[in-house]
Amino acid sequence: MWKYEKRLQYPVCITKSNPAIAKIIISQFGGPDGELSASMRYLSQRYAMPYREVAGLLTDIGTEELAHMEMICAIVRQLTQDLTPEEIQKSGFDTYYVDHTLGLWPMAAGGIPHNACEYQSKGDAITDLFENMAAEQKARTTYDNILRLVKDPEVCDPIRFLREREIVHFQRFGEALRNVQDHLSSRNFYTFNPEFDKVKAKG
Repeated sequence: MWKYEKRLQYPVCITKSNPAIAKIIISQFGGPDGELSASMRYLSQRYAMPYREVAGLLTDIGTEELAHMEMICAIVRQLTQDLTPEEIQKSGFDTYYVDHTLGLWPMAAGGIPHNACEYQSKGDAITDLFENMAAEQKARTTYDNILRLVKDPEVCDPIRFLREREIVHFQRFGEALRNVQDHLSSRNFYTFNPEFDKVKAKG
């Protein structure tokens, strides 16, 4: 069960609209390395995870990713509110506007809709945790790319916060991977799948 707090995890206070920047930022809503994919990945993986402390971590980070998605949506919304049709057309935001007006819709910066095929819940603890570590690094790289393109300090401030959290998540998943490996055979981590096989021996 979740308890929703009516505040953002980190404040978003953008005073100047800029739909061109919004077209870039929206990728972290519905793009391949965005926050929606991250939250669905971790919250799905937790059910088969046999180790409670790792399942708890997946729940915690998956929930935090929902908060990050909310931040990204707030950024995009503040960058696009009160636009005139002329501003929309001049900025190149018109192709998005035609289908969604100024509503939030998950997509990549290149226009590709959000797709569940972009993330995996494999049912193998080691496989999933390696994927999660890679996902956090890819998200960090995306935020690095955004920060190279965006100069507005009101936008960069929350983006830097999100980037820092990706690094923390990468570190936490690395710790979780070592935790899982401690439960497995030190001679061969791949002798069995702890999420499926009933063998629990450690040697």
